[in-house]
Amino acid sequence: MRILVVEDDRRVASFVQRGLQEAGHAVDVLHQGDEAGAHAQTVDYDCVVLDLMLPGRSGFQVLRDIRTRKPELPVLILTAKDSPEERVTGLDSGADDYMGKPFSLAELSARLRALVRRGKPHDTKIKIADLELDIIRRKVTRGGRPIDLKPKEYALLEYLMRNSDRPLTRSLIIEHVWDIHFDSVSNVVEVHINSLRNKIDRGEDVPLIRTIRGVGYMLTDAPS
Repeated sequence: MRILVVEDDRRVASFVQRGLQEAGHAVDVLHQGDEAGAHAQTVDYDCVVLDLMLPGRSGFQVLRDIRTRKPELPVLILTAKDSPEERVTGLDSGADDYMGKPFSLAELSARLRALVRRGKPHDTKIKIADLELDIIRRKVTRGGRPIDLKPKEYALLEYLMRNSDRPLTRSLIIEHVWDIHFDSVSNVVEVHINSLRNKIDRGEDVPLIRTIRGVGYMLTDAPS
């Protein structure tokens, strides 16, 4: 997933960003509310983690901005304002979920995955030819053979499989798998593609990860 975290407490924001990145997600962080609504509109996020007490515009104002521009974008409120009345207000204002601080990072990550599954119904497994990705267990197999992937390799493979048969540019891959501060001059996409090929396609009769010259990459089982 690509996630936007809007949190003015820099320690909390860094903790959330680091934890979600270690889980394989691309995470952007904003510390002020006045730019959050427009940013959520211009970037293709899968979900938003939103604090309520923000400088510039309050979390409720940011939530209204997001609902006006992207009504289907899942938003989870993460705040110290955690009374039952405040939870009701947050959910009635358009939030999809609400968590109080202090919080468990594992629970936050699980709730975000649940929100995205709810917002975009799909099977819990993605299968292309004999390559299978289990979204819930975060397991990958090909022909029944387990494949051990690092978090970014898993995130890249999931993005390729969700967009199978579609040529993906390097810029699109960077936007969805890495974050806004990523050095686009780096060859990290090529390095991760080569690593995936070694783990998924090596020794197989049909390679699934294809290079589309002048465009980028595509995962497909269509005849070449």
